[in-house]
Amino acid sequence: MGEKKKIFFFIYQLGSGGAARTMLNLLNNIDLEQFEPTLITLNYDGDYEKYLKKEISFIKLPTRRLRSGIIPFSKIIKKEKPDIIFSTIPNYNLIAIAARLLSGHNAKNIVREAALLGTEGKFNAKLKLYGLAYRFSKKVVALSEGVRQNIIHNYKVNPKKIEVIYNPVDVGNIEAMKKQGKIAEEHQSIFTPGKKVIITAGRLVDDKDQATLISAFAKLNKNIPANLVILGEGELEQKLKKQVKALNLEGNVFFVGFQENPYAYFNKADIFVLSSKREGFGHVLTEALATRIPIISTDARPGAAEVLDNGKYGVVTPVGDPDALAARMEDVLNWDDEKRSQVTEKGWERAVSFRADKIVKEYEKLFNQTIDQ
Repeated sequence: MGEKKKIFFFIYQLGSGGAARTMLNLLNNIDLEQFEPTLITLNYDGDYEKYLKKEISFIKLPTRRLRSGIIPFSKIIKKEKPDIIFSTIPNYNLIAIAARLLSGHNAKNIVREAALLGTEGKFNAKLKLYGLAYRFSKKVVALSEGVRQNIIHNYKVNPKKIEVIYNPVDVGNIEAMKKQGKIAEEHQSIFTPGKKVIITAGRLVDDKDQATLISAFAKLNKNIPANLVILGEGELEQKLKKQVKALNLEGNVFFVGFQENPYAYFNKADIFVLSSKREGFGHVLTEALATRIPIISTDARPGAAEVLDNGKYGVVTPVGDPDALAARMEDVLNWDDEKRSQVTEKGWERAVSFRADKIVKEYEKLFNQTIDQ
C-alpha cells in the first residue's frame, strides 16, 4: 500500500446547513486506507461536530473572520503539504485558493458549487471574480447538471473542468435516526391522532419561500384539519410568524427551530413540502425521500426538478402558487394506503441512488485523478 493521500476539507463551520451535511457525509465515509483527511474550519462550534468520526483530524483556524483566515490557513498548508484542498461555497472557495497560492505549496484546489448564483442578473462582478479564481482550481464540482450549466454560463469556467457529483445521503444513518429518534416533549402534542401534519425544513430565508407554504396551508386548513411544522431558523422568522398571526393560524403552525434529528419529525408527518423558489440540488428532498414520506415540491430549478425527475418521485407544483400547492396537498392527504406506499417506496429507491458510500466513491475517484494529473 502506497502513502496515503492528504486531503484538506475546508468549510466555515460544521453547522446545520446542507453544505455542512455534505462535508460530514464525505468525511465519515471516505476510505481511510487510501486517504488522510483533515477538516479545517473557522473558529466556530458547529452543530454537527459531535458526529465527526474520531479518526478525522480537525483544525480550527484562530479566527471567525474569513479574510483573517487566509494567512493561518496558508501556514498550515505549507507545513502539512496536502495533495488536495477541497472547499465548498463560493466565498470560502476564494479563501482556499488564496491560502494555497500564498503557501507556495503545489497542492491542487477542488472547489464545490452548490448555488445557482447570477440567475437574476445580480452578483455579476462577484461571479466574474469567482470565475477568475476558479481558473486556479484543478476541478469544479457542480452538485447538479443545472448548476453545471450555470457555472459555464455565468462564471465562464471551462466545461472540461466541471464534474457533476450529487450530494451524498447517509440513508442507513437516516433510517436509524428515524427509528430511534424522539420528538421533543413540547412538540409531541402537535402530532395528535385525527389531525394531519405537514412538515417542511430549511432556512427561513426568501429563497425557501415558506410564505407561499403558509398561504397554501391556510387554504388547505379550511377543508382538512391539519398542523404545519416548520423546522429551521433564519432572518424571516418574525415576518413569517406575523403572517401566521394575520391568518389566525397560531394554533396550527409551529416553528420548532433547528432539530438535530429532523427525521424523527419527518417520520411522524403525513407529507413533506418544499416551497423553494430555486434549489441547486435540494438535499433535504433526498433526506425526506429516505424517510419514506410523500413529497410535494415546487419546481425549484434546477435541483428539485432533477432530484424528483420532474415528478417521477414526488409531486411537483409551480413556484410561488399557493392555490396549486394547497390543491396538491389536499390530493396527497387523500391518497389511500396502497397509493401512499407505492409512491414512498419508489421515493426511497431514488434516495438510495444518492447513497453516501456510492457518491463518496465518485469523490475518491475525482481526488485520485486530480492528484495524478
